[in-house]
This record gives sequence, C-alpha cells and structure tokens, in this order.
Amino acid sequence: MTPEHVVAQAGPIADRRVIMDGVTASIGNRQPFDEPYRHWILSDVVPKSTVADLVALPFPVADLGGVSGKRELHNSSRRYFDQDNIAARTICRAVSEAFQAPTVVAAIADAFGTDLDGTYLRVEYAQDGDGFWLEPHTDLGVKKFSMLYYLSDQPGQEDLGTDIYRDKETHYGRPPFHSITAFVFIPSTNTWHGFEKRPIAGVRKSVIINYVTDEWRAREQLSWPEEPVRRSL
Repeated sequence: MTPEHVVAQAGPIADRRVIMDGVTASIGNRQPFDEPYRHWILSDVVPKSTVADLVALPFPVADLGGVSGKRELHNSSRRYFDQDNIAARTICRAVSEAFQAPTVVAAIADAFGTDLDGTYLRVEYAQDGDGFWLEPHTDLGVKKFSMLYYLSDQPGQEDLGTDIYRDKETHYGRPPFHSITAFVFIPSTNTWHGFEKRPIAGVRKSVIINYVTDEWRAREQLSWPEEPVRRSL
C-alpha cells in the first residue's frame, strides 16, 4: 500500500480534509518564540467537533501506582493511533490520515525547517492523572518533530501546559493548557521540556504527534509501520 492509498482509502474523508485544513491554517498563523529555544505555539489546530471526539475517546486512564517521572514506566497502558485503533475508531483514522497527508507533511517541513521524508507518523493519546510528573528531557534522537496538542475539557486545567527549561535544571515557563493550543518544537540538544509535579484536576489529556526515523524500534506504535511519510507523491 502506497502513501497515496493510505490517504485516499475509505474513511471519514470530509473530517480528514477539515482537519488537514485546520492544521495547515494553524501552521500558517504560528507564533514563534526564540527563548529558551526555538519553539512555536499553534492555535485552532483542529475544529471543535474533532476536539470533542478526541476528548471522548474511551481509553482507560492508567493507574500510576505512585510511580512517575518517565512515560515509559507505564508502557503497557499507553495508547496510540496504531493500526488497531485506526481500524476501530473513526477519529483515530481521520487524525492519522491528516498528518500522513503529503500536503500536511510539506507544510510542517517548510514551516519548521525539518526534513520529514522517510519518517513515520506516531500519535500518542496521553492521559495524565494527579501524581503525574515528567522529568526534563529533549526528545533528541529518532524524533524529528514534536507537537503536543492539548485537550483541556475541564475548569482548573489552565496551568497544566508543558514545562519548558533553559537546561535540565533551570525552569523557564509553560504555555497555557487550552484545547485550541499546541506546543511545537524540533528536537535538539537544548529542547528541554517536561512536567513539574503539581495538582491535576480531573485528567490531563493531550495528543502527542511525532515523526520518527526508521530506527524507531516500537513499530507497533506507528500509524502505518510500513508507510513512511512523503511531502509529495
């Protein structure tokens, strides 16, 4: 199956196209920031109906068991827009098809200055409960693009944005946690980010979108493990 077939096959075509339009428009209106490293804030990334569908996904929330600091500590309970969920859930397919589409890949590559040809789409649906924290890290390695799209649906979550650091020890700030907002950066040696432990009202939901190289070992996490993305067909 070619990338063209992946994008064009049966599914929520209208929704996928609306999502594509929203993503490319939000990229065009991106807000750049140079401190403490180059990053961007996107607004109105996807339509409200898509946000509602994402928030409503019935994935269980992991019991942290008092253990946190790294997401991989709870690998068995993490959820992805993988082949099974793409087949079973319309919204997972629509979002994945949008970010697999060559026009969106090209818009991301051009706007953020990263070469994505030959990488693979990885979409994680994260749900963080009270007690969650994440140590500062950079995403450097096989990740070539990182977008953290927030899915706030409850009051009192405004302060739950990703923490940004000047270095591993020096906290800089955090963007607001709103359902219209995404935090974007290109992984590098200085892209320190994490989540300082603080009270979490309800469940902190987000969609983490990465494009990863062929060296990514956990192929089962990928939307299309055998189909790298291309900016053109």
